[in-house]
Amino acid sequence: MRKQIVIGALSATILLGFGAAANAANGPISFDPIADSAYGQASSDWSVPYIVPEGYTQTLVKDETALDVYPGVDDLHDMNTENETGPQAGRYMYNTYEVGSNGAVAVTDLKTGVATVIAQREDWNRLDGIRWTQWGTLLITEETAGGHVYELFLDPKDLTKVVKIEDRAKLGVMRHEGIDVAADGSVHVIDELNGGSIYKFVPTKRGDLSDGQLYALKLTGLTDAGQKWNQATYQDKVGAFEWVALDMGQAVVDADVASNAVNATEFGRPEDVEVIGQTLYIANTSEDRVVAIKLNKNVLTSFVQAGVNAPIEDQSSATTGFNNPDNLAEGPDGALWIVEDNNFSDIYRASEDRDHDGSADSVELFASLKDRGAESTGIYFGKNPKDLFVSVQHPDKPMADGIWKISRR
Repeated sequence: MRKQIVIGALSATILLGFGAAANAANGPISFDPIADSAYGQASSDWSVPYIVPEGYTQTLVKDETALDVYPGVDDLHDMNTENETGPQAGRYMYNTYEVGSNGAVAVTDLKTGVATVIAQREDWNRLDGIRWTQWGTLLITEETAGGHVYELFLDPKDLTKVVKIEDRAKLGVMRHEGIDVAADGSVHVIDELNGGSIYKFVPTKRGDLSDGQLYALKLTGLTDAGQKWNQATYQDKVGAFEWVALDMGQAVVDADVASNAVNATEFGRPEDVEVIGQTLYIANTSEDRVVAIKLNKNVLTSFVQAGVNAPIEDQSSATTGFNNPDNLAEGPDGALWIVEDNNFSDIYRASEDRDHDGSADSVELFASLKDRGAESTGIYFGKNPKDLFVSVQHPDKPMADGIWKISRR
């Protein structure tokens, strides 16, 4: 099947290979790709932040005018999740704040619009990732050297109240960002730096993260020297891999040291993780690619790569392209959605890999952020399949750090 890069009806389509073109997005979130990034449309005085396809609306969920957690500075809204299970599933949206200290977690009641802080600690530093677990807790991560994962237990009668917080150091002490929980209860995390590795934590008992084994991914086709992030091309960092058990005594102090001891594979700033079925996706930001890890086959491929099945960006000529992929989400159709940490910050949808060559058959431009000083983060699809949530972080527009909902009419 030929690979297709879809930017918009007026843009050139780049086709690689042979066969029928990939299908466009369909279902509850179907769209015609927008033509370009927001070049020529920059604004710090907007009523809606994104350029979106025809047929979509944008609604503010909350910003600093509704809940100003850090007066006088950017709140730095980061990732989002809903209460995905239970009788009130989808009513509450939880988010982290990526500030340097006194980190907080907030909740927004999507029924009433009321937003409150539910947890805040002076020792929390650069909170980033957040996930709802199948057993009804929240996992939050610190994106900083020595960062931890914390598990927040909620009052089952009031999901806006935290009743207990546990430090889950056995998931590794590292520069955490993204986190996801697979169906079997294993937890996937990454170390967000140039030279960071990819990890899997297998609990001794499903749903109990107090004990278990942490593993790091190691490609089997590279020499030990080639495992280093700057010692092999990104194209070489594909193929079969194994999960290598780490020294847990070292992992709870510095997981990077533990992974280096077993020569685990290093990547360029792995930042977010998303498990869809039997595939684990990782956004490697400084590589301008997203990799796909087949968990049932132990094979890693380049799923989206600038210049292969996504366009290369050229800021000097205002050429739209794929640059600095950051956060990931599973769409209601099972496709992978990607946001960039970039000027201008774009949102892409990557289709399935129907020809089984390891890469997405098409990559489509869904939206572009008009505020050049801001970035998109926290992309998330909730219980309503027509709603996409995304955070606008550190915009040039005052008091506008917050969460938006992009909905198909």
